[in-house]
This record gives sequence, C-alpha cells and structure tokens, in this order.
Amino acid sequence: MNAQGERWTAEQVLALAPDAASRKAGGKLATPGPWSGAGAHGRGVWGLCAGSGSKPYQTVVDLDGPAYRCSCPSRKFPCKHALGLLLLWAGGGGVPEAEGPPEWAGEWLAGRRERAAREASGAAAETAAGGRKEPGGVADPQAARRRAERRARRIAAGASELEQRLADLLRDGLAGADRSGYAVWEETAARMVDAQAPGLGARVRELGAIPSSGPGWPGRLLEECALLHLLNQGYARLDLLPEALAAATRSRVGLTTTTAELLASGAAVRDRWLVLGRRDDSDGRLTTRRIWLRGQDTGRVALLLSFGAAGHSPELALPVGVVLDADLTYYPAGRPLRAALGTRHPAPPLPPGPAAPSAPSARPAPSAPSPSAPSPSASSAPSVPSAPSPSVPPGSDIPTALAAYGDALCEDPWLDAWPVVLSGVTPIPGGEDGWQLADTRTGAALPIDPRCAGRTDLWQLTAVSGGGPVTVFGECGHRGFAPLTTWDPAPVPLQSPSGAGSTPHGGMP
Repeated sequence: MNAQGERWTAEQVLALAPDAASRKAGGKLATPGPWSGAGAHGRGVWGLCAGSGSKPYQTVVDLDGPAYRCSCPSRKFPCKHALGLLLLWAGGGGVPEAEGPPEWAGEWLAGRRERAAREASGAAAETAAGGRKEPGGVADPQAARRRAERRARRIAAGASELEQRLADLLRDGLAGADRSGYAVWEETAARMVDAQAPGLGARVRELGAIPSSGPGWPGRLLEECALLHLLNQGYARLDLLPEALAAATRSRVGLTTTTAELLASGAAVRDRWLVLGRRDDSDGRLTTRRIWLRGQDTGRVALLLSFGAAGHSPELALPVGVVLDADLTYYPAGRPLRAALGTRHPAPPLPPGPAAPSAPSARPAPSAPSPSAPSPSASSAPSVPSAPSPSVPPGSDIPTALAAYGDALCEDPWLDAWPVVLSGVTPIPGGEDGWQLADTRTGAALPIDPRCAGRTDLWQLTAVSGGGPVTVFGECGHRGFAPLTTWDPAPVPLQSPSGAGSTPHGGMP
C-alpha cells in the first residue's frame, strides 16, 4: 500500500515492468487461478504460482523498494510472476490481508530490513570517523585528503587537455566536424574518464553526436562547445566562485558525494512526496532511471537516480502517482534537485471500519498495450478505493514555468531543463511550427521539444485532453517542453516503461 493506505493501481504496477513482453506475461498471471497461499501484510505481498514444474514458484515483493524475489529462473526484475502477483493484489480480490507472511517470505523480508539497518548504521559510523578505514578499522583522514588532491590534479590536467581540443576544433572550423567521425570524440571522452572527470566525458560524447543531429547542427555544436569551455574555466577558478556556482561546477565535472556519505552527513527533508514522473534512458550498457517527486508540504521538487546493467531494470521503481512519507537528502548543487532516498516512514493506521469494496473492473487483468499504440488511461485500471489520495497536482502557467527554469539556470548554467507542472494547457498538434502547449488564460504558447516529435504518446496526450486544457508534468528547457505525465484525473505516464526511443534529455540533470 502507499502512504495513504491504498493498494496500487494496475497502471502503476505495469509501469514497473522491464519491457512490453513482461507486461503482457504478467497480465496473464493476474487471475486467482495459478495462485495459492497469496497474502499481504504490512509492506510485503507473497504467493505461490503454479508453473510447468511440480513445485510452485515462491514469489514475494517488498513494497518499500519495491524489491522482488522469485524462485523462477527468469533474470528479469520484476519477473512475470511478481508482476502478476502485484496486479492480482492491486485488483483487491485475490490477495487478502493476512496476520503475517509465511516463513519463506518472512525470512527474506526480515533479511532486507536488517541489511538496510546495518548499511545505514555502518555508513554513519564511517562518515563520522572522517575517512576511509584501514584494515585495523582505524579511519585515515590523511589518506582521504591525499586521494582527493590527486584526483583534483588529474581533473585539472584533463580539463586543460580538453581546452586544447576545443581550441583545435575552432581553429580548423566547425564545418569539418562532421567529417572527423565519432571515434575522435569517443577517444577524448575516454581520456576524461581516465582523468576521473566523468562529467566532462559525458558532455564530450554529447558533442560527438551533434554533427549527425540534423539541420542547424553547427550552431548547436558551437553552443555546447561554449558551455564546455565555461565548465573548464569554472573548474580552473573554483576557489573564486560563489559557493552555489562552485557546487554546480563540481557536480558537472563529476565530483559527487557518495549516497552513504550524503545520507549520513546531509540535512534530511521529510515530506509526503508525490511521484510526478519517471523516465528510463539506456545506452545499451547501462539503464538510468529518473524519478521526479514533489513535496506536498515544502513544494520542493526532487530527482532520484538509479541504475541497472544491460537487460536489468533498475531496482528503484516507484510508480507514478504514489505518495510516500520519506526523508530525502539533496546532493550539493547550485540549485539542488538530485536527492537520495533515506528513511521511509510507515503510513498511519487506517481508522476502523468496514473493508473497502473492490472497484468494478471491465476485465480481470489488464494486458499490455502494443508498444506502438497509446496506453489505456489509468482511469480504466482496476483499483481499490481507500483513504483519500491527491488527484491532479497543482500547477503553474507557462510564464511562471519559464521563470522557474530561468532562475535555476542562473545558479547552474549547464542545466538542460527544470521539472515543472503546467496546468490549464492544451496540446496543439504539430504543423510547420511543431507541437505546442497553448494557454488561453495568458495567451502564451510553449513549444514541445523537437526531440519528442516522433513520440506516439503526444497523440495520447491529445486524446486525454479532448481538445481542452489539461495538467502536464515534464521538463522545461531551452529547446522546449518534454511531457512525461498527464492526469485524467488519475496519472497517465506518457512514456513506455522501458523509455526506449523517447528520451529528449540524455545528460545529467
């Protein structure tokens, strides 16, 4: 259940699937037939699913991750059995509340709680000690300082080398950049990684892709070269920068704080965080998941990042529309956005009363939509009404959203976009000027990022709007607005769970 004591909707469960095939297979298992011994208690859901063998598969889900364990041989996370169990649980009729989990499920759930507690206490102790621990268990702050100094020298050398590469590019002329090929940029990016400046390496790789990005690429290449030059110069003069700008510079170069250190030493912000949107980016080797949240009390936005190896979905999988009572700690930055998820606080107990009836459903288990067709509205998915949950979040008009991006840009010049919720905007299908979001209240219009033009979910957004105003969450940047979620009034994600082919922003926030 979420922070309101509600079970998830089917759409929220399907958003956890690693691919379309898993969604379809999980939907087939979302009926009571193959399941026995299913139950739910606290933050755990479990069940036994009949398979092709003599023994049923033991499937258990920790809703706090969510995290999954199944005795099936699948290497997908979550597997079809975990998805089917969650869909059955979301429907409300096939997974009853229990006094407690069976032994096989309880041991795994308890082990996860114990490991999380040990990791948190160990990180706090190591950070309090001030540095890396030697084999004898004694912290060595001098060694940590020497490592930091060596890395700073390597990054400075890498930035100097990159400055020379940019100077050579401009001296030879941008017109020939499309003939040099991508290998030259890839080699330069690898040298930046060797210099322990992964942020510089990522921006160099983006430079290499610009010459093949279509008409107008020389102008875009010059813009990105100027931003990269600014980053190099900022790092060279780090001690002279205001603290906010210095923090942004360190973050963009690749000097980040580990999650354990951040959670142990940073100031936590507790709030009831609404999951606004989610996007997965994959480069064939690594899948990066971005989850955006907004505090209902503080009004602050936050971005959670998680990663998974090729073929594996990242572990952090908060469904869009869920509200969680949790502590977030922001990473140092000019305009803090990225955060680490800390302690999750349990939902308050529901008042005594009759059990909530299951909502009527037109079909027992939703099947996965075709990747080329718009997803069904979340309002058609079965759900269980319970304590009140937020429907459509409050948003701003277009001028306010642009001002928010401008304010953030003042503190972080390398910011591609800033997350905003727009209310009262109407999607206008593309013509010569491309797709737009129009606001009849202010007379303003905001172009959709051209890199979103091929996404079929723009037509889904148009269908949800029905030609009228809607609320949309997305990223507002210098190229336009990239929509991620709309409401109908339940949240409707505007991208497939895999995120393939639909990511306008590939860089770090």
